[in-house]
Amino acid sequence: MITAALVKELRDKTGAGMMDCKKALVETNGNVEEAITWLREKGIMKAQKKADRIAAEGLCSGIISGNKAVIYEVNSETDFVARNEKFQDIVQEIGEAILASGAKNTEEALNAPAKAGTINDLIVNATATIGEKITLRRVSLLEKTDSQVFGHYSHGGGRIVVLAVLEGDNAEVAKDVCMHVAAMNPKYLDRDSVDQDYLEQEKEILTQETLNEGKPAKIVDRIVSGKLEKLLKNICLVDQEFVKNPDLTVGKYVESNNSKIINYIRLEVGEGIEKRVDNFAAEVMAAAGN
Repeated sequence: MITAALVKELRDKTGAGMMDCKKALVETNGNVEEAITWLREKGIMKAQKKADRIAAEGLCSGIISGNKAVIYEVNSETDFVARNEKFQDIVQEIGEAILASGAKNTEEALNAPAKAGTINDLIVNATATIGEKITLRRVSLLEKTDSQVFGHYSHGGGRIVVLAVLEGDNAEVAKDVCMHVAAMNPKYLDRDSVDQDYLEQEKEILTQETLNEGKPAKIVDRIVSGKLEKLLKNICLVDQEFVKNPDLTVGKYVESNNSKIINYIRLEVGEGIEKRVDNFAAEVMAAAGN
């Protein structure tokens, strides 16, 4: 009989997950030492020991099939691994499995079936095989109708990836939009998309800044309105100057080609992850017991 105490003992010794420990004990008839060997052979213990590392490198990717497309980020600990062919193959396999499953987010994707087990199983095995912590960090599914077109652009070998959906069938315009998004990183699609709390906060900051500059109170509102207008032109995709032709906004460029931007998603490797900076001197002192 596999008791809770046995599971806890194995978990304390290996750092593996509770369900993995229970399975290992079942497979080895409750023998803890054999269960440790079983976990090592499966790569689970090795993977778990890497769980506290920071994976801030990696690749973003986008895969399109018919009227569905997936955009996602797979992280590794080092850029060296991110450029490894084996890692890139795993990233491709993960994307194909996500798309086949129709998963709409990371949680659904991790539980989705892969060639063997789930995508999470694939990642655990990859962590053990490659020797670095591998994580599936972000997943988004985009869908279009038959009267719409996907745009796709990858920059820096997968450092930045953009997917977009446009009304119409002009694939070149869709790619141009994606290229612009990659370069300019707009925060919102248009003014209707802007978060009102964000806008109010910016308005308060700009108002205080203007008052601090000593501007007369009667013209503060007008100055703030002008600054907000400039801000909106910077953060809204359709209002930005088009990188390939600054005489046009992105919205005007798209409109002149009988298209309309419906949606877009931009991913950049490691954005929002706080990378750990190791203090080598402190590490040496700690190792010496000081």
